[in-house]
Amino acid sequence: MYRVFALIALLATVAACTNPNDLDKAPAPLGDFKLAHNVVVTPNITKGPASRHATDKEWITAMTKAVDERFRRYDGDKLYHLGVSIEGYVLAVPGVPIVASPKSALILNVTVWDDAAGKKLNEKPEQVTVIESFSGETWLGSGLTQSKEEQMTNLTRNASKLIQNWLMREKYQQDWFGGTDADKANARKTYKPATAPAAQPAAQSAHQPAKVKG
Repeated sequence: MYRVFALIALLATVAACTNPNDLDKAPAPLGDFKLAHNVVVTPNITKGPASRHATDKEWITAMTKAVDERFRRYDGDKLYHLGVSIEGYVLAVPGVPIVASPKSALILNVTVWDDAAGKKLNEKPEQVTVIESFSGETWLGSGLTQSKEEQMTNLTRNASKLIQNWLMREKYQQDWFGGTDADKANARKTYKPATAPAAQPAAQSAHQPAKVKG
């Protein structure tokens, strides 16, 4: 795990990984996807070096909210569960305001479950590594300009966006969520913009996903 954090430190000076500020727009097509259970766990969470502390409950709350905001907008014909295991994090502490100032980062594993089939779509969890978004507030290091809560919101929203990007790749490459044919079938559905900050209640499901393993 610390090897991964060392790699993050080397990458921290490059451009940020993604831009999650698209929640007011209709989401990119994701076939017949509709989110049922949104399960976030922290069985193996590790705090990286020179990091602020956040409790497991704080991470679960922040990540659950970010996933709900992004994926409850989909209204496809089939239910899927998302399981997220948070593996490690760095929440930058206030430091010297130079280019090498500490950056925040988050590592997590993701598993997708098909509710109707009662099985995983990916047997091996997908690992997602997130670095804080580059902005006027973070170019000197978010430890100088943001609270812990703001850092966590930044990271979990980026993580949720990267999960969406991964699901879209798998849809095209592995025909997940009915593939592109399901895109056409669901094209006329009305998508719900993520305007409310509060998480929406989970859809009813016939199957309960097993505990997510790191």
